[in-house]
Amino acid sequence: MSENYIVSARKYRPQTFDTVVGQGHITTTLKNAIKNQHLAHAYLFCGPRGVGKTTCARILAKTINCEHPTADMEACGVCDPCMGFKNNNSFNVFELDAASNNSVDDIRELTNQVRFAPQQGKYKVYIIDEVHMLSAQAFNAFLKTLEEPPPYAIFILATTEKHKILPTILSRCQIFDFKRITTHDIVEHLQSIAGKEAIIADEAALHIIAQKSEGCMRDALSMLDRIASFTNGKMTYSNTMEHLNLLDADFYFRVTDALLSQDVAGTLLLLDTALEKGFEGDVIISGLAEHFRNLLLCKDIRMAKLLDVPNDHKPIFFEKANQIPPSFIISSLSVINDSELEYKNATNKRLHVEMCLIRLCYVLQATKSGNLLTTDDVKKNSDNIATIQPAVVERQAIATNNINSTPQINNNIKHNEPVATTIVPVQLVNIPAAVPSGRRLSLNMLTDLDTIVNQTNTIKVAEKKEFTPEIGIEIFEKYKQKLHNEGKTMLYSQFCQMRIEVLPPDEVRLITTNELTETYAKDQRSSLIDFYNDETQMQVRITTVIIEDKNELESKVTVLSKTEIFAEMIKKNPQILRLKDTLNLQIEY
Repeated sequence: MSENYIVSARKYRPQTFDTVVGQGHITTTLKNAIKNQHLAHAYLFCGPRGVGKTTCARILAKTINCEHPTADMEACGVCDPCMGFKNNNSFNVFELDAASNNSVDDIRELTNQVRFAPQQGKYKVYIIDEVHMLSAQAFNAFLKTLEEPPPYAIFILATTEKHKILPTILSRCQIFDFKRITTHDIVEHLQSIAGKEAIIADEAALHIIAQKSEGCMRDALSMLDRIASFTNGKMTYSNTMEHLNLLDADFYFRVTDALLSQDVAGTLLLLDTALEKGFEGDVIISGLAEHFRNLLLCKDIRMAKLLDVPNDHKPIFFEKANQIPPSFIISSLSVINDSELEYKNATNKRLHVEMCLIRLCYVLQATKSGNLLTTDDVKKNSDNIATIQPAVVERQAIATNNINSTPQINNNIKHNEPVATTIVPVQLVNIPAAVPSGRRLSLNMLTDLDTIVNQTNTIKVAEKKEFTPEIGIEIFEKYKQKLHNEGKTMLYSQFCQMRIEVLPPDEVRLITTNELTETYAKDQRSSLIDFYNDETQMQVRITTVIIEDKNELESKVTVLSKTEIFAEMIKKNPQILRLKDTLNLQIEY
């Protein structure tokens, strides 16, 4: 009996347009083209794997050669061309796998066959699967035949990677884009097949298969066969999840309850249970993200149609979503998303997942104000948490305005009794900008403040450096040499045409001879500023000036900088300096 077994993907492959699942926009167009005799000489079927591209190509080839098509343009299935196609001995349909026949010689052999008229039927149909695998030379050899084939020749090209096909090929074809099959359509098709195969299958189990297939009918049918054998024809939600190595919704609901109760120990124990069953950390994080997304969709009735879960699970999701504030869900999604992105770079995968769950335990407490938080916000708030388990360690912090007061611990608290915990975030301030009213400064505080200020001034004086023209020119030459070493010949040649002026205390002026050179200078301004800052440990400004006459580069009078302008103003009116010092003004650059 084993040699007669045929997998469902082959046994239930559609034989007519009406049996194609989820591609009504394609099948209707093809049937109308056959009915109105508006067949193109070349078609391109593109889309994801397992959505019916090759199947529709075969149905089209059989239908256009059928001697007695039905009123709605379906093949009769009993005439000689239809029987020949069914028995795989048709002389009018040729299938070529471009993945293994992608050379120029293969295409030349095909074009030689096109010259001969069909022995039976109206058309010779050439189906080229995975056409994007053809080499560039093979595509070029195929162009002329594809553009002007004989009237009896029709080419149907199928591919999963449309972007790899030459534009000259695309312009010669009618393009049909196949879409992924929806979960609802896959579930309905699996239910019909399960009925024919005497398989008892829960709708929730078929829904999980449809989700796992990601819109690919072939994958869904393969999973159906595999799970039916595993369960001996009795498919339930639990054994389907077990065979597909997925965590069921009940696990994520228990994790959510633990997070809402801020039960870190319980959450980590649930994680340990999942890891012991062989589930990987990234699978757990991804499933948790999908779970919280479903909870978010249940917060608004308008988004309920986007909820892709079994029907018997929907009431549970709506009930749980009504118990959770939206700020908690959105902030949790942000934390989960960041953890999922960083998972592949983590050295200790288990610790990474545990840290993600620990942060999620503090999200509810951190979002009590209703504000949305990022992962960094949750980290900061978790650092300020006074307790991990309020039921185990009870503390009460008392804040007063007295700077010398300390938190008092209530020793009268009974063990194992819930206690309301007040959390006081601690802010560290290095130097206060102003002294609040009602608070006295001690002599020690003033002494410490003077010491800090003196140390800061000493550091500033030590770090202050003089920026001279010689240093500026030397650094500019280093930058040009750097461009030369990196192989940036064009930039190097343009910078060799420039001259610089160093205008103390912190300005470097690039003098160019034309707008093109100035454009290169402006494009490199950020890089040049970073280079100067690294070399001098100072904040240097870069400006550009155009002097069209090269002879004027040396003779033109130097334009004064703002610092030099201010110095000239002081010479004419010394009172300006006194005004500047009195009002503590700074020169605006």
